[in-house]
Amino acid sequence: MYSGVKGLFNRSQKVKGTVVLMRKNVLDINSITSVRGLIGTGINIIGSTIDGLTSFLGRSVCLQLISATKADGNGNGVVGKKTYLEGIITSIPTLGAGQSAFTIHFEWDADMGIPGAFLIKNYMQVELFLVSLTLEDIPNQGSMHFVCNSWVYNSKVYEKDRIFFASETYVPSETPGPLVTYREAELQALRGNGTGKRKEWDRVYDYDVYNDLGNPDSGENFARPVLGGSLTHPYPRRGRTGRKPTKKDPNSEKPGEAYIPRDENFGHLKSSDFLTYGLKSLTRSFLPALKTVFDINFTPNEFDSFEEVRALCEGGIKLPTDILSKISPLPVLKEIFRTDGESVLKFSVPDLIKVSKSAWMTDEEFAREMIAGVNPCVIRRLQAIKDQRLFILDHHDTFMPFLRRIDESKSSKAYATRTILFLKDDGTLKPLAIELSLPHPGQQQLGAYSKVILPANQGVESTIWLLAKAHVIVNDSCYHQLISHWLNTHAVIEPFVIATNRNLSILHPIYKLLFPHYRDTMNINALARQSLINADGFIEKTFLGGKYAVEISSSGYKNWVFLDQALPADLIKRGMAIEDSSCPNGLRLVIEDYPYAVDGLEIWDAIKTWVQEYVSLYYATNDAIKKDHELQAWWKEVVEKGHGDLKDKPWWPKMQTLQELIQSCSTIIWIASALHAAVNFGQYPYGGFILNRPTLSRRWIPEEGTPEYDEMTKNPQKAYLRTITPKFQALVDLSVIEILSRHASDEVYLGQRDNPNWTSNPKAIEAFKKFGKKLAEIETKISERNHDPNLRNRTGPAQLPYTVLLPTSETGLTFRGIPNSISI
Repeated sequence: MYSGVKGLFNRSQKVKGTVVLMRKNVLDINSITSVRGLIGTGINIIGSTIDGLTSFLGRSVCLQLISATKADGNGNGVVGKKTYLEGIITSIPTLGAGQSAFTIHFEWDADMGIPGAFLIKNYMQVELFLVSLTLEDIPNQGSMHFVCNSWVYNSKVYEKDRIFFASETYVPSETPGPLVTYREAELQALRGNGTGKRKEWDRVYDYDVYNDLGNPDSGENFARPVLGGSLTHPYPRRGRTGRKPTKKDPNSEKPGEAYIPRDENFGHLKSSDFLTYGLKSLTRSFLPALKTVFDINFTPNEFDSFEEVRALCEGGIKLPTDILSKISPLPVLKEIFRTDGESVLKFSVPDLIKVSKSAWMTDEEFAREMIAGVNPCVIRRLQAIKDQRLFILDHHDTFMPFLRRIDESKSSKAYATRTILFLKDDGTLKPLAIELSLPHPGQQQLGAYSKVILPANQGVESTIWLLAKAHVIVNDSCYHQLISHWLNTHAVIEPFVIATNRNLSILHPIYKLLFPHYRDTMNINALARQSLINADGFIEKTFLGGKYAVEISSSGYKNWVFLDQALPADLIKRGMAIEDSSCPNGLRLVIEDYPYAVDGLEIWDAIKTWVQEYVSLYYATNDAIKKDHELQAWWKEVVEKGHGDLKDKPWWPKMQTLQELIQSCSTIIWIASALHAAVNFGQYPYGGFILNRPTLSRRWIPEEGTPEYDEMTKNPQKAYLRTITPKFQALVDLSVIEILSRHASDEVYLGQRDNPNWTSNPKAIEAFKKFGKKLAEIETKISERNHDPNLRNRTGPAQLPYTVLLPTSETGLTFRGIPNSISI
């Protein structure tokens, strides 16, 4: 598009530009060691002036334009003169919170052609966040946009000057000649050399195994196996940090603050809520303090009645005032912990019990949540049965290999479960039987010892049935958190994030397609390794599996198949859908009223249509796919490094055709957006009432003739409460999943972009607008289905509409909304 530009500029013409920056203190929330200390000073974060705006002026920040059409003697784009920021602009209405705009005038002669990139040097001691550069009145171009969104440190820390490209899009073979070397050099900078400990300002993306979840130097109880790099414990790769090994195990890395490439570390403003920082504050300050309350027996660690559980969100739980003072004053935590100035901790009311306080106990709601709950992607049809009416929720093989070790601990007594269900004429599911299995008392190879519990609605048998359902849900809660949620979204996406940044230039069309679906993923995953899936972290404290939890997720990865993550393939594999060209999406659902599948298939189809239209703008033939060396390097690295433990699996796409590219990109976007939303944002609405989604089981079903059986007969509620998650662990669970179920104020949802200038291609912009309109139509359809009384699974006995796949949402705890990326 840069051809025929000779003579368009007058000699020594000044090119006017606008540079948008953000000050370090506005954004760098992760560097705050004490939020209490900061807010306690009365400083307004947005308005504070650690580096006043005037510090950017003078000779503090230097920019140089690079020509995309005129080369120097080495074939590289001609570099213009150094230019510095001028005055502050106060009249731009589109500036975001904390952003400041500056004028700049570049000297640019006619024989230098059209700019296509620029270099920037920061001479200040503090880093700045560069939002964008806009050039005005470029002949035959109009305005030219450079979307940057990057931290820029003092120039001395970089081996080469930082470079940013205009919002043009090129496959490698079409890159303007003067920009080719710059394009390749920028990718090399992002790849690094694979050695040394990463520094705060580094932008290097590289791979490592999960060897930082334990800390053997703290004792044997804190040692954890390395995940990844072995047949025993295969795993996706994480971002490399280069930290030193532990003293006791050279294969384990010392835990602590984890490096992530600088621009992955909140390169945007999360307004006043800072969800992820709130999570860090919660797990590191408040919860350890709360533990001391139970350690000194201030309060018993048992609920005595169902009413006491409901009181957590109705009346609250009394705690010492010095414990409540540990709650960070971040607004998001103030909203979650409604202390009202008293020594009472009060949680939000979970959606599940807003209408009915007892619907969770019904068989219909128990079954409905398998297709419209927080883990709706596990149930499958018993395909040997011809009438297509029997289904199974099968967690037997996942947990049986670990049960002996789990049940040896004092705190857990669990089964491996299977649940058989029948599809009734009204479209709802009825549980028929629950199988509870334990390892054979002798040796593992002798099989399992099992008993079958049948439905009952009165007498002691009804209590046994309720306890059997609780054991099923404990299995399901653990599977959901470790596999459906963590492994199948968070962990499997990180290798794609790394490979994309290492191999696809920011100019590449596939980079521009996928980049929004990666935002904050490496950041939240790094926090998870520090506080959630680490030794003695949130998962080990509150979910079945304990210290073996991450090993359970590793066993799940052995069965992970990339192509099966696409919703249509997943439904077919589980026997929940049958290919039928006469049906919408080419599939006939076996359970017609399957809310997750019905809504999800519409979202999937919209994603794939958008991807197909976008990809077709840049690739006309299969041959073009094969000849794109960046694309081929990207996919090779995804398979051989990012998911290297599965690299020899025959199911990997070969990335030789348009359809393989379209399907792969659609699947990546689906995982990062809709699949994650489906298994994440219902956590508190369903699980915030611990009676409905218990996370631990502490004793088996009592045998007749035992004191526990007599207790169960006399006080069923007490028997249930002594079986499931106790009080402290319940408080931990509720505290964390309420944050995980929230949307940040600056969330960018599917069908949206945070900058309208993400590409200069009008056809791509038009296709994206079409995608957004389609999602709006889907949102209307979902709302209509939720009001259809004939679709009983949409709301169920709890009168809780299935809204989690509505594409948009407001801020906070909304039980709806599909963010572009895995950001919490």
